[in-house]
Amino acid sequence: MRNEALIGYLLHQRPYQEKRALYYLFSQQHGVIHGIGKKGAPLFMPLQLFATGKRDLKTFSQINIASFSSVHTQAVQDDNAANVDIRHQESITGQHQYAALYLNEILWRLLPTEDPMPILWQHYQNSLDALKKPLTADELRLCLRQFESYLFNELGFSLTLHQDSLENPIEPEQAYRFLPDMGLVPTLHTEDGESMVGHAVFKGNDILIMVEQGLSVSTLNAWSRLHRQLIDHMLDYQPLQSRLLWQQQQRYQL
Repeated sequence: MRNEALIGYLLHQRPYQEKRALYYLFSQQHGVIHGIGKKGAPLFMPLQLFATGKRDLKTFSQINIASFSSVHTQAVQDDNAANVDIRHQESITGQHQYAALYLNEILWRLLPTEDPMPILWQHYQNSLDALKKPLTADELRLCLRQFESYLFNELGFSLTLHQDSLENPIEPEQAYRFLPDMGLVPTLHTEDGESMVGHAVFKGNDILIMVEQGLSVSTLNAWSRLHRQLIDHMLDYQPLQSRLLWQQQQRYQL
């Protein structure tokens, strides 16, 4: 590409020389792109820039916060555009920043480079917009779990909970251990919800409720345990820095 205009969000950055940084950009056009540009690009804001380069590492130039009209393809009435622009300039604050950092980290660590994912890109943008608003603890967790579901689908990890690993129907009184490579495996129930090897264990009745209700407040804890198991597996059980920061922040508030 040569001076190609891109719209995207900064997922991660590392220092590169004195005045530049190595950026991981989630672009609307090409998915995740790595590039070098001037330091100072903000997180959680839509960016407009130009990218040049034939190799994996591009050169980013003219990095600016994108206008509403640049980010959205649908026409907007002129009298409403200014108000929407203000919404896009709002920042994510407080504990919601940790949630946004989590979304960024799982994206830059799991997505392949230069693989267009426009649907996931839109879900990411919608999630950031949601994190700019006041949310209860459950609403915040639902926002993250919903985005994780979109990510799993994009990466080809479909969660089939209608039957166990042997293709038998889920039995309400049976306990199941979730193995990412196999699915739900019948097992002996443990009181703390974990098996001896650390994999999440679910009661059959709880699984049936998860299938019936989907992601909801009443099934949130079960879906959270399931999603965490799959995320950890996809990351080869390497720790998430955003998760560690969140845990530290919670300890400091006690």
